[in-house]
Amino acid sequence: MRTSNPIFSRWGAARAPEPARTAQPMGVTVGGRPVDGHQTGHGHQDNHGYQDNPYAPGAGASAASTRDALTMDDVLVRTGTTLGTVALTAVLSWLLLPVDEVNLGRSYGLAVGAALVAFVLSLVQSFKQTPSPALILGYAAFEGVFLGVLSSTVSTYLSPGVIVQAVLGTFAVFAAVLLAYRMRWIRVDRRFAGFVASAATGFLLLLAADLLFSAFGAGGGLGFHSGGLGILFGIVGIVLGAGFLALDFKQVEDAVAYGAPREEAWLAAFGLVTTLVWIYLEVLRVLTLLNSDN
Repeated sequence: MRTSNPIFSRWGAARAPEPARTAQPMGVTVGGRPVDGHQTGHGHQDNHGYQDNPYAPGAGASAASTRDALTMDDVLVRTGTTLGTVALTAVLSWLLLPVDEVNLGRSYGLAVGAALVAFVLSLVQSFKQTPSPALILGYAAFEGVFLGVLSSTVSTYLSPGVIVQAVLGTFAVFAAVLLAYRMRWIRVDRRFAGFVASAATGFLLLLAADLLFSAFGAGGGLGFHSGGLGILFGIVGIVLGAGFLALDFKQVEDAVAYGAPREEAWLAAFGLVTTLVWIYLEVLRVLTLLNSDN
């Protein structure tokens, strides 16, 4: 693994890439490609839990293809670019889309529209076989517009000063999960991935039920918007986000170890930024509810 960043300099050092077979836990995605089961050869299973390297060069591979292999620096640059796009458009929307009483409806309408566009772009990228920088950066830009207006509204009407706390809290979660992953306190395997996926499914189903109850007469929904239940639900969301971060780190580590193509860095950036947005929203929810109770 090659990186000049001291924080990540030993990331994946224990997983040197092998030309033919590399140990791989079941049920973990590598460079955006699922690995499920103990396989060898061209998708055949064996009893040793080994998987052919999906990025292994053929016999006629050129030196140029080796030079184009993914590095940790590629992931850092693409992630920084994508996250920077989110931050830039969030700041611009905060400044250019006022949320005073006169303009709140228009600004919030634009923010909801931007969120829907971001959602559609994320779905399109999720179903594409290859990463598209234009789609990913477009998603980041529209997501930033939504976050900027939402953050400005929360800061203006609900909890002044909470945005800085939410940003700091988000990066604190990121740092804690990264430390736990590097120290191998978290074991990311098939069981871990299945647990996170199942918990996230239940979480999203509860959110959908809450929206339905709110839309059809129960103004408070299921009670996830206030009080202790809302705070508990937000904490569960933060823990789920931390689990997704660990899965993202695993994907990046394995992709670098396998020698994935450089364009896979955009997929890694897309996953990491999406997870950070999730965590930010849940941290913002918890802090807003805590401040409203004081």
